[in-house]
Amino acid sequence: MTRSDTRPLTLRDVSEASGVSEMTVSRVLRNRGDVSPATREKVLQAAKRLGYVPNKIAGALASQRVNLVAVIIPSMSNLVFPEVMTGISRTLEDTDLQPVVGVTDYDQAKEEKVLYEMLSWRPSGVIIAGLEHSDASRAMMQAAGIPVVEIMDTDGTPIDSAVGISHRRAGREMAKAIIAAGHRKIGFLGTSLGRDYRARKRYEGFTQALAKAGVEVADTEFYTDGSALAKGREMTRNMMVRHPDLDFLYYSNDMIGAGGLLWMTEQKYDIPNKIGLAGFNDVSLLQGLPRKLATMDSCRQEIGKLAANIILDRLAGKETPEGKIELAPKINYGDTLRKV
Repeated sequence: MTRSDTRPLTLRDVSEASGVSEMTVSRVLRNRGDVSPATREKVLQAAKRLGYVPNKIAGALASQRVNLVAVIIPSMSNLVFPEVMTGISRTLEDTDLQPVVGVTDYDQAKEEKVLYEMLSWRPSGVIIAGLEHSDASRAMMQAAGIPVVEIMDTDGTPIDSAVGISHRRAGREMAKAIIAAGHRKIGFLGTSLGRDYRARKRYEGFTQALAKAGVEVADTEFYTDGSALAKGREMTRNMMVRHPDLDFLYYSNDMIGAGGLLWMTEQKYDIPNKIGLAGFNDVSLLQGLPRKLATMDSCRQEIGKLAANIILDRLAGKETPEGKIELAPKINYGDTLRKV
């Protein structure tokens, strides 16, 4: 079905919510100094609660929109997101729309600031990574009156539309493949699960599937800085010193997994007969390694293309899928996981 956009909020809405005049609201939002602190706070709280974002192009364009699509992602150093951007850019390149990128560093407070600034320029749509946002961010997107597509994840309820994979399902499917290959002493190595919600969901799905088979994760190792080969080598060495009897290592992403594979190859481990390894994302950069790490494709470019097409179709008044589009990633067994 075709959705009708919500009406964008106006100064009048903030005026009614705060109980002051539209002129006073305008002064506060333009940071004029001739308003009392109490009134200023009342207006700012009302605006934040409603999700109101001032319009920086007011009066400049008849449409009150610019031909930009705000794309908000947590990282550009993570090799996952440049591939998503490729899908978005290629889909928009023959249109009047241009993507503009904001980076949040997996920080919801920073996401609020990036979103506020981008929405103030009145983009034609928003593509944003993840389904978890602060209340203020959700309010801004709900009140923007433009298409919003949340990407990379379908384990939750979208604000408008969502395109991605179920990370819990991805974790479950990898666990089933590892169990089917005969592994029982399993270690998990990955990013800190505090802010990376998608990695946390994969871990939840992974451990749930193991539990159904009567298996527990034997050891874990987490890190907080960027994904890198060196970090994977270090973490793998630490874990194997603690638990030399492990027969499988599951990494939350391919980069640290590749580092682990390189270290284990140097140490002459019998892979995959005595010990197996797997990562996540199927990063194309790693295809030149001597051995192919088992992994799972997270459908990155396809997610970017579908998200951009939803924006284009909504702006053209075409029917678009309701709610969530869930893609099904497949396991690539590579050279480090036996397929049975």
